[in-house]
Amino acid sequence: MGNLVPTKVFLTKGLGRHKYQLKSFEEALRKAGVAQQNLVQVSSILPPKCKVISRENGLRSLTPGEICYCVMARSDTDEHGRVVASGIGVAVPRDRSQWGYLSEVHGYGMNQQAAADLAEDLAAGMLGTTLGLEVDPNQAWSEKEQVYKSSGLIIRTSNITQTARGQQDLWTTTVALAVFLFD
Repeated sequence: MGNLVPTKVFLTKGLGRHKYQLKSFEEALRKAGVAQQNLVQVSSILPPKCKVISRENGLRSLTPGEICYCVMARSDTDEHGRVVASGIGVAVPRDRSQWGYLSEVHGYGMNQQAAADLAEDLAAGMLGTTLGLEVDPNQAWSEKEQVYKSSGLIIRTSNITQTARGQQDLWTTTVALAVFLFD
């Protein structure tokens, strides 16, 4: 089969609600634009030279039924008022011949900002460790972000995050995905 090294990646997210958990998940994937794909979850390495493209361009290049490799974060709840969060963090190294990292955050009780910060913090932390950067894990993300950026080794971090509050008598599902594409 040869080496499957993705050349592009895009980020997407979705929120679903339904009385059945599976339908809630499917609705979240529909909102994310990937319900018609056969999704295969992989771990969280951003390949060297893999280009982050827009959601629109990424979705346009998909074919229904296609096997798509992705990093997926998913959270579900059927508890009224419970907050769920799903996020994907991205950390891109300055040296594009190096690999970067994607992180998944699946959580409860985190607001949008907390989940988004955690996703970026985790991705940057994994990349930073690989690059030999020592950062105090107890620092706030805003402080760590400055250390990473000023090192000159990490060019950019970003995230895509979906949060929602559970509703009465319904499943609520959040998803966030980094979907890989091949040339």
